[in-house]
Amino acid sequence: MAQKRTAFFVSDRTGITAEMLGHSLLTQFDEVPFNEVTLPFVDSVDKAHEAVRRINEQATHDGTRPIVISTLARTEIAQVVGTANALFLDCFEIFISPLERELGKSASHVIGRTHNVSDFVNYHHRIESVNYTLSHDDGLSSRELGDADVILIGVSRSGKTPTCLYLAMQFGIRAANYPLIPEDFEMSELPGQLQPLRSKLYGLTIRPERLHRIRTERRPGSKYATLGNCEFEVREAEALMRQEGIPYLDATTKSVEELATTILQEAKLVRRIY
Repeated sequence: MAQKRTAFFVSDRTGITAEMLGHSLLTQFDEVPFNEVTLPFVDSVDKAHEAVRRINEQATHDGTRPIVISTLARTEIAQVVGTANALFLDCFEIFISPLERELGKSASHVIGRTHNVSDFVNYHHRIESVNYTLSHDDGLSSRELGDADVILIGVSRSGKTPTCLYLAMQFGIRAANYPLIPEDFEMSELPGQLQPLRSKLYGLTIRPERLHRIRTERRPGSKYATLGNCEFEVREAEALMRQEGIPYLDATTKSVEELATTILQEAKLVRRIY
């Protein structure tokens, strides 16, 4: 195993963009373990000097220079951080400069354009979608269920809630979810409130062994968590979804990001925010 390295994600705002880009790059080096550190809100020269101090201290501690991935918009702040004893990767310099040359225009270098509330329409969509999703989690409410962009169905603990929240937060999708329970399997049909909304339904399933482990952590020793019950519920839920012609995904080995993006594409949902 290679020596553990430290990677700093430095940003003048939340650091989300630097984290996502940086983590994606670092995962390509699976033989190198990384200690990932985010330094958000580095929005002044004084804070830039403090970031340099932390980076240099880490270099001394590790005995090797860290990697710094920066999304600092202001050149004077980026220049200070660039003096650290580190491999400094300036995303604005890497990407913005070629774009400026191609477009024949200078970038604004304004802080916080990606994640702020200046785009009120997109921000409104995000907040409304999250509020809607929280109000329609796990079948809590059937009011305004028809306003959903998508309704996820599946057995309890199959990943519906986190997927819905990701759809709302990242894509501005009004996502509801509704659990399939043993009473639905006895009836061998969709719950009544879902039947008129068949075109909005999308299913999640999960391998019984994985479901058994998840439910055991939540309610150990219960019938709900037994492997036999998990096998029964998964088998019946999948049969019901096939019977009703509802597309579904196996969530066992997929991340929330993969599930949400696949549903966004396959259900032909309109992404409202970026």
